[in-house]
Amino acid sequence: MYINRRFYIAVLLVVFCFISGFKSPFLFTLALFLLLGLILIIAYEAFLLYNKNSKVSAVRVCEDRFSNGDENEIQIHIDSTFPFSVNLEVIDEIPDVFQYRKTLFKLSLEAKESKRLTYQLRPVKRGAYHFGLINVFVSTRIGLINRKFKTGSPYSVKVYPSYLRLRQYELMAISNKLTASGMKKIRRIGQQLELEHIKEYVKGDDYRTINWKATARRSQLMVNIFQDERAQNVYNLIDKGRTMQSASNRMTLLDYSINASLALSFVSMIKGDKAGLLTFEKKYETILPASRHADQMHQILDALYKQQTTFAETDYSSLYACVKKNITQRSLLLVYSNFDTVKAMQRQLVYLRMLAKQHTVVVIFFENTGLSDLIEKEPVTKLETYEKVIAEKLVNEKRLIVRKLRQNNVLSILTSPEKLTTDVINKYLDLKARNMF
Repeated sequence: MYINRRFYIAVLLVVFCFISGFKSPFLFTLALFLLLGLILIIAYEAFLLYNKNSKVSAVRVCEDRFSNGDENEIQIHIDSTFPFSVNLEVIDEIPDVFQYRKTLFKLSLEAKESKRLTYQLRPVKRGAYHFGLINVFVSTRIGLINRKFKTGSPYSVKVYPSYLRLRQYELMAISNKLTASGMKKIRRIGQQLELEHIKEYVKGDDYRTINWKATARRSQLMVNIFQDERAQNVYNLIDKGRTMQSASNRMTLLDYSINASLALSFVSMIKGDKAGLLTFEKKYETILPASRHADQMHQILDALYKQQTTFAETDYSSLYACVKKNITQRSLLLVYSNFDTVKAMQRQLVYLRMLAKQHTVVVIFFENTGLSDLIEKEPVTKLETYEKVIAEKLVNEKRLIVRKLRQNNVLSILTSPEKLTTDVINKYLDLKARNMF
């Protein structure tokens, strides 16, 4: 049995009457009747609430996996067998990692009524999350006491890289709505590597494309029509080192990169390319050869889910050795990393240049979104002036890194973590439309 606020108000009223009864016998007598009435009412409400045939049950309904960085919906289905209307307070025991205190729901149910509650959670870290029980506090319209029901059951979900938006990116990729210029797919007919279809010969067709087997079967000249080979390799190379553990909106740069890699792999396979994955730190950790197999996205999703870091310094020499050994065909390499200064980038530039000789390399690194407020704010004190100057210097360092990479034939994307996925897919569609890999 749990006591409500109304109970304390009623007790205070009785106590006040008892205290006033020292001066007035009438008030003392009234206080005795009020106390007796309060006891009878509590007994009556307890009788109603603790009826063996009446109870409230709740069931939590959600997916067995959550999408990292996205809003995931959880539903609670509540059923009452009480033959009268009741007031409920529902507390769901959500995973501790959320540090979320808004899962208290207040509602009313009529006799033998059912209702559904809905709320959303946004995880910011991959891994296993554990839900506890659902606590339901039931009171009558009197509202002096509660009866507690522990219902539902413990439940675990796995938080995977962001997969909820894949359908959205699929639709955007098909129509190329992600690109500001509205580029469309380029197809050139000629002596290319991939056969598109066979058609009847018409005057002007290249006689070297005649398909003699089809001609013999149809008893008329048939020619092959080719298109540019589309199934090219697209690799996401993810740096798991110390610099990727910086956070924006409570999610690390590593997790933003993992989400973008999953989305780009999905879009590239829709576009007819092969998607692959490589993660590295002090040495390369995971390598998944580029492929278009039906289960490739499942393999990429599982591989990304398991990625962890030791907060070590990144070794680009081991990355270069791994790429040279395992990626022999010219590919598009998207390197997710983070450089804060030109010197930090120049230490790795020699390996990026060697990679760029064999592949199309795009280095992706991040703006410091926390500096924009400092730059835009007009300084008043000397300290604010110093802070603004330092912030501008750091922003200029990022721009200088872009310029240095371009001078060494290395493409780059400087973006905010929140815009990473869109900017990466835009870059891929742009490069593909211009046949740059």
